[in-house]
Amino acid sequence: MARPTRDAATYPTDAATASTGTPIVRKITTAAVWSALSKGWDDFKAMPTHVIFLGVLYALLGFILVRVSFNYGLLQLAFPLIAGFALIGPFAGIGLYELSRRRERGEEHQWWQMFSVFQSASISALLALGALLTVLLFVWLAVAHWLYIRILGAPPAGIGDFFREMLMTGDGWAVIVLGNLIGAGFALLAFALSVVSFPLLVDRNVGMITAIITSVRAVLANPVPMALWGLVVVAGLVLGSLPFFLGLAIVLPVLGHGTWHLYRRTIA
Repeated sequence: MARPTRDAATYPTDAATASTGTPIVRKITTAAVWSALSKGWDDFKAMPTHVIFLGVLYALLGFILVRVSFNYGLLQLAFPLIAGFALIGPFAGIGLYELSRRRERGEEHQWWQMFSVFQSASISALLALGALLTVLLFVWLAVAHWLYIRILGAPPAGIGDFFREMLMTGDGWAVIVLGNLIGAGFALLAFALSVVSFPLLVDRNVGMITAIITSVRAVLANPVPMALWGLVVVAGLVLGSLPFFLGLAIVLPVLGHGTWHLYRRTIA
């Protein structure tokens, strides 16, 4: 049988807390962010075959979404789709949290065991929270579409017209600036709701509302480290999307495993 990693000792959980499921938010420093990222990389190296498999699926999904936006006259939604993909990323990573949890405890962690998360006592809360983020994604896309049409008047006739309007007109720059500001608001909301709530639900049966409240508390208690983690995620997703989303096959698993370790450092 595999032995527990040192993480099991690094992140002790009080027995009473574990049995009642009452989460306690710790104060962390920015060093915890880099440690979580490093441990996420360690998990990726220890479990490369299945996490690459999972990451490639995410990359393929991103590529398909953009192709759909090009082929069905929704070119103006290509960038919002790419950016909005980050809104549902925490839900897409629940299998990775499960693998990191198993490895930390010294349990078997073959790639198919990521799907054992669907046997969790918290599966209904996980799915409900995933549905909430999906609704948030569609609201963001609707707002992005409305903003484009409101300022520029009509969908672009082609890719050339799209880039000309966006990069060479004042209205295009207005769409870029306002769109990024509004998108940042959606991203901040999704981040606060989900940064520790999904791994918490994978780890304990606490209910969706408790998980969301705990996640918001963690962000409010640790604004600087959480802001740094958010920047790490954004930078990773941008780099991973180039070229053709192929880098996401590595970036997404590392960030997913890292999210688990950030949760373990933040929540007792």
